[in-house]
Amino acid sequence: MNILRTDSSNTDFQNLVQLLDADLAERNGDDDAFFSQFNHIDMIGNCLVAYKDDNPAACGAFKKLSDDTVEIKRMYTHPDFRKQGLATTLVQELEIWAKENGFQKAVLETSADQNAALSVYEKSGFYRIPNYGPYIGIDKSVCYEKIL
Repeated sequence: MNILRTDSSNTDFQNLVQLLDADLAERNGDDDAFFSQFNHIDMIGNCLVAYKDDNPAACGAFKKLSDDTVEIKRMYTHPDFRKQGLATTLVQELEIWAKENGFQKAVLETSADQNAALSVYEKSGFYRIPNYGPYIGIDKSVCYEKIL
């Protein structure tokens, strides 16, 4: 596996995010318009693309939420590459990159029915917190935090 640090202008990142958005639209159903408003990728400066045998296999990103906190966004593994530890590796690499940039904490939001994602985040040391920001009061949302 090879991991590229890039930004949201990267074509492979954009293509993986399109697949992610299609998957989320199906999962979210009528609620997709609400969630998709928080998932724009224009001008995200910290994006990762994982490659397996030169094929773009997974992606993730973080954006600054406050002076000491990043929000992990746009995590996705192509179905052909799932169950190979790519998501866990990307979460770890995002944490390292955030720490290198002086951040002390990472937060994220995911759907309560995304069991694979919940497992990755919990296995990576994230712990559940009350929903933050736009996710307050949203029953489908689960929020996590980790001190870096």
